[in-house]
Amino acid sequence: MTSVSEVTQSRQRAPSPNGQRHLTGHGAWFLVLPALIPILVLSVGPLLYGILLAFTDAQSGRTAPTQWTGILNFRDLAQDTLFWESFRIGLVWAVGVTVAQFLLALGLALLLNQDLRLRWLARALAIVPWAMPEVVVGIIWRLVYNPDAGVLNETLRGLGLGDGRDWLGAPATALPAVIVVGVWAGMPRTTVALLAGLQNTPRELHEAAAVDGAGAWRRFRTVTWPALRPVALAVTALNLIWNFNAFALVYVLTSGGPGGRTRLPMLFAYEEAFRYGQFGYAAAMGCVMVAVIAILLAVFLAGRLRRGDDA
Repeated sequence: MTSVSEVTQSRQRAPSPNGQRHLTGHGAWFLVLPALIPILVLSVGPLLYGILLAFTDAQSGRTAPTQWTGILNFRDLAQDTLFWESFRIGLVWAVGVTVAQFLLALGLALLLNQDLRLRWLARALAIVPWAMPEVVVGIIWRLVYNPDAGVLNETLRGLGLGDGRDWLGAPATALPAVIVVGVWAGMPRTTVALLAGLQNTPRELHEAAAVDGAGAWRRFRTVTWPALRPVALAVTALNLIWNFNAFALVYVLTSGGPGGRTRLPMLFAYEEAFRYGQFGYAAAMGCVMVAVIAILLAVFLAGRLRRGDDA
């Protein structure tokens, strides 16, 4: 008579119906480790160290040991009007770039999804800005916005629309000009994601709606958008995070000027850490930015999901 332990051991040795053995817990962790270790070392570790640093008076070039200061950095940060002004600018930048990116990318994705001649060439050209490093994009647009010999001012002069202006140096136009560059640089990423979502929409649904007499707008509202909504939600949320954390592009374009009109929170924290050597204070800024963007993102996702469920 076969014992219970023998039956259990035979089941553990038996392969699964498809011929594969199920991995044990230790085996699964062994396969995950190559991807998990870089995340822990390069992301989680620095994040925890930054949080710890925010509660100290760490400074560059100090000979005295770093002291634990508790919430002193956060208390000073709550009264720092310059930081909160940069935070407001960062929100304007992030929301403006994200909304414009999505609307323009949606129109471009709908166009590239049509059966057009040379569509492959148009798709290739659409992702060119995505293939360029942000530093290169910033340098190119600095040349475009150049007040003396820039393409934009030369075009305006040729059309008789004035002598041009210093787009990046004037307080009134610096932030809008930088937002335009951010939209141009990030739109390909959004276009590719939306185009992939459009191509996963069954054409039979569009054909059935057209047979029923639905126009282009009605087909978009009843067929395209419901299928595209999950992709749109995900890409918009990611774009909001990426744009709020932008640094290189704005740093190359304006370095936060003129007069702090384009000083995003990341630029402000960078200056505090590497120009003034206040590492603890800059780490506190980073903690606040992470917390606030997480709250805003949670509210944004909850609202979008609630509207999606009610639709």
